[in-house]
Amino acid sequence: MKLEKNNNLVVDQIKLAFEGAQSVGIVTHVRPDGDAIGSVIGLGLALLSIGKKVQMVIPSGVSHTFRHLAGTELVQKTFESPCGLYVSVDCADLKRSKGLPVSSSFDINIDHHITNEKFARYNLVSPDAVATCAILTDLIPQIGAEINRDIASALLSGIISDSIGFRTSNTNIDALNLSVKLMRAGADLYALYNKALINRPYTAAKYWGFALARMQKQDGLVWTSLTLEDRKNSGYKLDDDADLTNVLSSIEEGRISILFVEHSTTKTKVSWRSVPGVDVSVLASEFNGGGHPAAAGAELSGILQEIEKKVVDRTAAYLHSIAKPETRGNSELMNGVAK
Repeated sequence: MKLEKNNNLVVDQIKLAFEGAQSVGIVTHVRPDGDAIGSVIGLGLALLSIGKKVQMVIPSGVSHTFRHLAGTELVQKTFESPCGLYVSVDCADLKRSKGLPVSSSFDINIDHHITNEKFARYNLVSPDAVATCAILTDLIPQIGAEINRDIASALLSGIISDSIGFRTSNTNIDALNLSVKLMRAGADLYALYNKALINRPYTAAKYWGFALARMQKQDGLVWTSLTLEDRKNSGYKLDDDADLTNVLSSIEEGRISILFVEHSTTKTKVSWRSVPGVDVSVLASEFNGGGHPAAAGAELSGILQEIEKKVVDRTAAYLHSIAKPETRGNSELMNGVAK
């Protein structure tokens, strides 16, 4: 992967920052996906291997999907003591980065979201990268750490997850070469692919069923919702969408798909997905969210039904305002995954 020219200086600054730090705290965004979890664990294990004291923090914990990864047992929900250096990975803005001590600020920000607000002292942001784990695959050897099997497994899991199994339109030769590098370091592509994307508990499939039954479409727009009641009735324990966004994004009639996930009676997560050439990060930004051109998200306050109407109306208007739809081929999948 080729970093932008201005990132070369940032890499040097990050190397010096890690060299001078005795203790490092790493944190990511709320409701972390595979790229976020893989980034925390991959970087954390790498820093541990070169003698650093490391705290890996994921406030909501590691989801069941990725608990097979070595290093998940080291993940904490809060910082247990102050760190000399704080690092944010796979997080576009401070609103979504939870768990950092109130009196602290980020020293390093490593991310691939185009909407990244570059909130740290050193910002290594590469929107062209297929995943934050891809950036770390390049960075980790440069800070003096060897990518062993455990590190490689965490990083490859993140790449698989964010590229939906190498199916997104930003999966290029660099992404594939980095994946080969991780496989040569010991990562098992077959096993990691199945854990990240294929294997699902019965309750997740049941959870999907409620949303699929109420799915709607209109003029290139497909949408549905997952409610608190759906989660209760399905027995699904996590507060994510069980990867239903990937199912919606595969519907050929949809240029944009939207999934609404009710997290409380007053909070709903909105996830947009789109075909190449349709930039939904614009929509997410309007609702104080962010992400990638073809995969973005936001968290809105209010009643689910009111949020759904507002977002669907605005998205439909946006879709109408842009260029006429082109025929969507089976290979046209989203360019990256939401924040």
